[in-house]
Amino acid sequence: MKNKLYRQTIRKITALGAIALVGIGATACGDAQAASGAALQVEVKEITGDNTGGADISDDTTNTAGSTDTAGEGVTKITVAHTQAYKPYDFINENGESDGYEVAVLKAVDELLPQYEFEYVGTTDDDLLIGVESGKYDVGTKGVWWTSEREKKFVFPKHYIGSSIIGIVIRSEDADQITDLESFAEYSGSLVPIGAQNAQYTIVDNYNKTHPDKQIDLIAGDQFEVADAYQWVLEGRYDAYINIKTSFEANVEAEDGEYHDYLDRLSYITYEGIPTWPLFNINNQALADAYDEAWEQLEADGTLEKLQQEYFGYSLFDYVPEGYQIGDDL
Repeated sequence: MKNKLYRQTIRKITALGAIALVGIGATACGDAQAASGAALQVEVKEITGDNTGGADISDDTTNTAGSTDTAGEGVTKITVAHTQAYKPYDFINENGESDGYEVAVLKAVDELLPQYEFEYVGTTDDDLLIGVESGKYDVGTKGVWWTSEREKKFVFPKHYIGSSIIGIVIRSEDADQITDLESFAEYSGSLVPIGAQNAQYTIVDNYNKTHPDKQIDLIAGDQFEVADAYQWVLEGRYDAYINIKTSFEANVEAEDGEYHDYLDRLSYITYEGIPTWPLFNINNQALADAYDEAWEQLEADGTLEKLQQEYFGYSLFDYVPEGYQIGDDL
């Protein structure tokens, strides 16, 4: 840790000297590299750790993807992309800084890896995926779920960073009869249609396969606004809408939520947590391995749990099915 701070200090002193020299001979020039807003992107997700007592992890300094070796000091600069408005996972805060749970986790990982220096850039979903695949970014984080198609394009680490908690929105008046997906299936199973390409469609489909006697009506539908889904449930057109927990919290439970007026009429029933992952460029296996080692240390020393409580108020890992392995049906 101290060595990393020392190197950072030396780089800052060197950079200041270079700026002073340039300023002497370029008094009429504008800054050719003015801030472009491309701060590297990081998505805050869970990381776990082992009992290594805070020791630095991994000495592998192999350059990967778009990373660069800074000033020949053996420190590899890593660009981390994250989306900009996915609170509380990853976002740009009021000070213009990369923030969120996943960003905070990756910053904690960086502190344990003196051979790397992480930089964060906020960007769009599409640019993140294309950028990590092409090597423009080394890492991307945006609440990504594992799929076999993505595994062909990216390196997934062993350890997920967080989870996306899903469940169903029901009428509050039915809360005494609907307490989980099984009781919802017995009540009616009437679910707002889901786009067939939506990952939530697959989750309900997998539920039906494992509950042949308690089926949910799974209908493929077109995309629609969340306001429509809430209204359809309130009207009785359907009896439930599958929704991500943070979406319901932001839209309905928050005092400034767009649909806060529905708070007394709608209730949320949690189903399970879907693990979310940082994506590494396909040539960045060494970096992913270093992330996994840091993850284990951060889990062991309680950092991951602390960050989850700070950004969510509850543990994300508690909702992931026990014994989950990458590739498992959820």
